[in-house]
Amino acid sequence: MNILITGGASGLGKAITRLLATQPGNKIFFTYFKSKENAEKIEKSYSNAQAVCVDFSDEESMTKLKKLIIDENIDILINNAIVDHAKNYFHKIEQEYFLQSFQKNIHPVLTITSEAIRFFRKKKFGKIITILSSALINTPPLGWSEYTANKAYLHSMAKSWAVENAVYNITSNCISPSLMLTDLNSDIDERYIELAMNAHPLKRLLSVEEVADSVNYLCNATQQINGINIVLNSGVDII
Repeated sequence: MNILITGGASGLGKAITRLLATQPGNKIFFTYFKSKENAEKIEKSYSNAQAVCVDFSDEESMTKLKKLIIDENIDILINNAIVDHAKNYFHKIEQEYFLQSFQKNIHPVLTITSEAIRFFRKKKFGKIITILSSALINTPPLGWSEYTANKAYLHSMAKSWAVENAVYNITSNCISPSLMLTDLNSDIDERYIELAMNAHPLKRLLSVEEVADSVNYLCNATQQINGINIVLNSGVDII
C-alpha cells in the first residue's frame, strides 16, 4: 500500500509512520514542517519511508502535496497532523483565534482529503483514516474546547465521506485516543497526569504505539469496515 501520513514525524504520527514502515509492501510518505531532525532519522531507518516538508498555510506547498497523492498513487490517507491549539477556557479565547484555528487545522485536512477522494474515486479504491479524540465521547477536558470542537467537525465530515464514497470502494474511519504523553500535551501538570493514571483501570495511560496498532488494523481491514470510530479509552471516562 502507498500511504500518506500527515504530521508523521513526531508524537503519535511518528509511531504510526514507524509501524507502517515495518509492514511488507508498504511505501510511506509522511509530512513534517518543524520536525526535520525526526524526519531525517525516520528516512535513515526505513528505506520505504519518504519525508515531505509541507507548510499547510502555504498554497504552493499544499499544491505539491495534492500532486503527490496522484503521482505516488496513494491508497491510504491518514489525517493526523495538528498545528496548534488553544489551552484555555472558551470565554478567554479571542474569537479571531477560532477562525485561525480552522484555517490551520481543519481547512488543510479538507483540502487534502478532497483531493484524495477525487483520486480514489477514479481508481475505485481508497482508505481515509482520521485521528480524533476520546474527548468526543468522554467529558471534554477543561480548557480544550477549541481542540474538541475541531475534532467534532472532522468526525462529522468523516462520517459523510464514508457514506458518500462507499459505492466507490472507499472507506472513511476514525480513531479516538484518550490522553497520551506527546508534545501536544507536554505542558500538562504532572499532578493531573498522576490523577489520570490512578483513575485508569490499567493504571497507565494510552501509548502512541497502541494507537498506531489500531491505525495499522484499519489500513489492513476489509472495505466492509466503513464509517466507524474506534475509541481507545479502556471503556472509561478518563479524558
